Amino acid sequence: MSSTRGPTEAGSPEPFAIHPPLLNSSNPWATTLADLTALYACPLTGAVTTRTSLLQGFPHNAAQHQYTFFSGPGGAATAQVGEDGRSEVKSGEGCSLNTLGYSPIVLDEYLAMVVEIAAQTTPRTSPKPFIVSVTGSAEEVAECYRRIAQVAAQNAQLTLFMEVNLSCPNILDKPPPAYDGAALAEYLRAIAAVKAGVHVGIKTPPYTYQGQYVTLMKTLEDATETCPISFITATNTLGSCLVLNEQNDPALGSASGSGIGGVAGEAIHPLALGNVKTIRSMLDASPRADIKGISIIGIGGVSDGAGFRRMKSVGAAAVGVGTALGREGVAVFTKITSALNERDLTF
Repeated sequence: MSSTRGPTEAGSPEPFAIHPPLLNSSNPWATTLADLTALYACPLTGAVTTRTSLLQGFPHNAAQHQYTFFSGPGGAATAQVGEDGRSEVKSGEGCSLNTLGYSPIVLDEYLAMVVEIAAQTTPRTSPKPFIVSVTGSAEEVAECYRRIAQVAAQNAQLTLFMEVNLSCPNILDKPPPAYDGAALAEYLRAIAAVKAGVHVGIKTPPYTYQGQYVTLMKTLEDATETCPISFITATNTLGSCLVLNEQNDPALGSASGSGIGGVAGEAIHPLALGNVKTIRSMLDASPRADIKGISIIGIGGVSDGAGFRRMKSVGAAAVGVGTALGREGVAVFTKITSALNERDLTF
């Protein structure tokens, strides 16, 4: 499914589409210029998502902001690393826990990176999109939108989308705005006011009961006269999770000191499927054409062709990969697509 409407009044972007419908999620393995270059050079990614950035950057602390891989619910973490390292990859450890915040790299640096990468790449008929993930206050996100749109307008060889991360569970005293209708509405109104011709999406947290979906849909329909959103990325990590090491101590450091963070990978796959299916069904049931036209990027525990097919079958227009990318590198996209056919890869 693709959106055939423009998200704003100014400019008329091409319909929202990712082809092939496979990409990375915003995660610690999409932080550096080298990370993004490798993802962009991979012919099997239809888009590349940056790690979530702020206008002023995030104060990374290696003792508090970490990730680890582990095996299954109840499995012990076997290695502890910060964002600059990578734990030893062991068979069966298809889950991850992280206490990371956002990228220490500021938005303007990411925009310079994507311009550099696009300039050094042989042009395609249609440039592979970069999805620039951002967050901050509603006013700061609006400024991010203006800057992204300006760079897009100045670089014909560059296609940019913006994803607003409203779902990180690891920021103390700042609950994910996508859980709260009033907070979400504030962001939607700020985005709509910019009126820039760049597709915008929101990244949602895992919803666990019907009222949360109802709040999301009501806000999308009521916050603005025309919804400024072209896509929803579902879902981010599930917060309030704890993984212990073999000594039954927290496997990770964290800002709170508890080691509690967001879980991802295989452990969240069923929840992610449920979120995508429910959101897609509710979008389709909306009486408004602009709401029906919103696409979903499905993320959560996809590491092979079967997971990709499951995510597509419940309504994802494109499928993102996070934990498996951290474990396997860009080779994971070859593994996934080798099990698919052309029909699977149709947007």
